[in-house]
Parts: sequence; C-alpha cells; structure tokens
Amino acid sequence: MMDKIQYSPDEAAPASESVIEAAGVSKTYVGGDGKPLHILHNVDLSVGRGQLVAVMGQSGSGKSTLLHLLGGLDSPTTGVVRIGGVALSDRSDAQIAAIRNRNIGFVFQFHHLLQEFSALENVILPMRIAGKRRDEAEKRARQLLERLGLGERLTHRPGELSGGEQQRAAVARALAVSPRVVLADEPSGNLDQENGEILHDLLAEVVRESGVSMVVVTHNSGLADRADLVYQLVKGNLQKP
Repeated sequence: MMDKIQYSPDEAAPASESVIEAAGVSKTYVGGDGKPLHILHNVDLSVGRGQLVAVMGQSGSGKSTLLHLLGGLDSPTTGVVRIGGVALSDRSDAQIAAIRNRNIGFVFQFHHLLQEFSALENVILPMRIAGKRRDEAEKRARQLLERLGLGERLTHRPGELSGGEQQRAAVARALAVSPRVVLADEPSGNLDQENGEILHDLLAEVVRESGVSMVVVTHNSGLADRADLVYQLVKGNLQKP
C-alpha cells in the first residue's frame, strides 16, 4: 500500500459536480473515398469526482476517439465536452490547451516517456511547463515516484526500466500537476499479465487514495472489474450500465 497521494482541495471539484462530461457528442471523419465515417454517435458520459469509469469495446469501436475528445485533443463534430463545467467549444485552441494542462493527466498504452531524461526528470517536466518552481516540482516528483514504488529508480532512464516501471512512471507524470481527471488509453495493453494486474491495482488505488477521477478505455475485463462504472462502446454507441 502506497502512502496517500495528496489532492489539492482548492483544485478539487465537489463530489456532486461532473469533473468531465460529454453531452450528445458525435464524431465523423471523411474517409479516403470521400464518404463519411461515423465514429461516435450521440455519446453522453458524466464522471464525478473520485470515480473510476471504464469504457470497454473492441478495437475500432471508437474508444480512443472518445478519450481524445474528452481530453480536448480533438473536437466533436456535434455535441459538447465540458471539463469542470467549462465547455471546450466556447474556447480558443490556446484556452483549451491551458484547460487541458491544468485539469487532465494522460496515460497511454505506450508510456511516451522522454528517453533522454530520467524518471525523475520526466515527472518534473509537466510541472515546470506549468510554472512550478524547480525545487517544488522535484519534491513532488520524488514523492509520487516513491509512492508508486520507484524510489530506487529515480535517476534511471526509460530504457533502464522494465515495462511495468515505465508505466508507473507515466502514471506519476500524469498525476504531477494534481489534475481533476486522468484519462488512460489501454494503459496495460503493452504489459504482460502479471505487470498488467499490478498496474490495474495501482490505478484503482490512485483513485481511491487521491480523489482524482479516472476514465480508462480498455478491452481488459480485469481492469474494468475495478471500476465504479463500466460502459460498453459498440460501433460508436455508448451503452450505459
């Protein structure tokens, strides 16, 4: 059991408030043949503070597209995404980036750690970008990595860490700026079963101990079993539990 990860009360949404939500969200792309590709259809999703929500579905069902829309990495064709009650459709690209950087942490299937930096430096970086002083950023990075079992690996670069250790460092990086919500895209998809189960336990523990919300898209039933709510995404339609 790791020590409790601190969650900044002044940044925390009330338990009754939706930390992140999609209302009537659809996404359509134009295919190479010029015909429309309908990826998501009228999706409604609301996540409260401290909830772990899993979205399951087969490959190609639209899971990653949904996560990108929730994170402001892409815009819906119709509908609205709100983060902390703020509609992203009402904001400029720069404002959306600021909202995203302040409120959202990302964990991907492939950790995307910077290879030339140590684990500690990778976790420090988003805090420095956010304007936190070096000493404050390093203190929090050390605390997070230690709490996630990497206290002896602070100076190791990603190539010197196992796959499971790299993903734990990625989780620490996602938590670094005390986000309202963490969005995780198949976070254990690149891990063996043992390390996958360790990561699943860790993600559930992060939510329970820190109060952060988390949306995980996955096809892994073991991870979904740890969620408070489980949705199925079938051919772009989100089926409620």
